[in-house]
Amino acid sequence: MPKLEYQIGEAARVLGVSIDTIRRWDRAGRIKTTRDNGNRRIVSSAEIERLRGVNAKTEISARNRFRGVVREIRVDGLMAQVDIEVVEPGWIAAVITRESVEELDLRLDMEATAVVKATSVMVHREHPL
Repeated sequence: MPKLEYQIGEAARVLGVSIDTIRRWDRAGRIKTTRDNGNRRIVSSAEIERLRGVNAKTEISARNRFRGVVREIRVDGLMAQVDIEVVEPGWIAAVITRESVEELDLRLDMEATAVVKATSVMVHREHPL
């Protein structure tokens, strides 16, 4: 039987973020949590799926994900730079291959997620069903 609720540590592992990130998201209203009898945060499986995206079939082991909107794509030969305006104030710029831009079918003003791991910024797009 699938889990219906996750304790904060379990939710953090599933989402690939830290416990502190879950706490910050809760205080900022970015994640919906409830409290158990011991006043511990509980995250519903529906909320985890909302944050992971409907089509979260593949796992990416990266903690920092920034959802936003593609605002500029500059292509030069084999490489492309994709600028994403993130939901939080700010921008993320990713230098990726032209082939990746085409494979992800990136277009201006579409939603995308900047995935930051080590010193690399990757671009991820939730594909519609």
